[in-house]
Amino acid sequence: MLRLILLIVPLGLDTFAVAAALGMRGLPARERLRVSLTMSSFEMVMPIVGLLLGHALGDLVGRYADYVAIAVLGLVGAWMLLHDEDDEGETVDQLAAGNGLAVLALGLSISLDELAIGFTIGLLHLSLWLAIVLIGLQAFVFAQLGLRLGARLHENLRERAEQAAGLALLTLAVVLGVQKLT
Repeated sequence: MLRLILLIVPLGLDTFAVAAALGMRGLPARERLRVSLTMSSFEMVMPIVGLLLGHALGDLVGRYADYVAIAVLGLVGAWMLLHDEDDEGETVDQLAAGNGLAVLALGLSISLDELAIGFTIGLLHLSLWLAIVLIGLQAFVFAQLGLRLGARLHENLRERAEQAAGLALLTLAVVLGVQKLT
């Protein structure tokens, strides 16, 4: 259970960062609800896809599955910590204005970290259903917080939230790696 919570909490920081960027554009209440539900839905589906991939790969790599899961977790954390923010403003603008295929494409792009987490959940054989419920709850809550507070937050704070999420995942990968090796 603790591993699962440690995997999911950083996702909330990432969700908050994206939602805060949208909140900076001053969305009305109805749009905030739509965006929160959209983000939550994508973030709940992607771990299932990742889990299926994780189980398939877990069967392939056998006893090395834990190490692969730790490596994927570390890579996602490093990417979140180090990736360039330049394209994010355009993505946020499209999500705020979009519907249909634009929302679908953007929903997929903002939930790729959940895909990796689902992959990791599959390799570590953690509870999928509990993970989906917790991911959905955190996504909705952090999206609402980000959307409501976004207009009041400085962009640097939003970027730091995403970097903190990456650092948390990277740290978790190191802790899991050390536990596995000892």
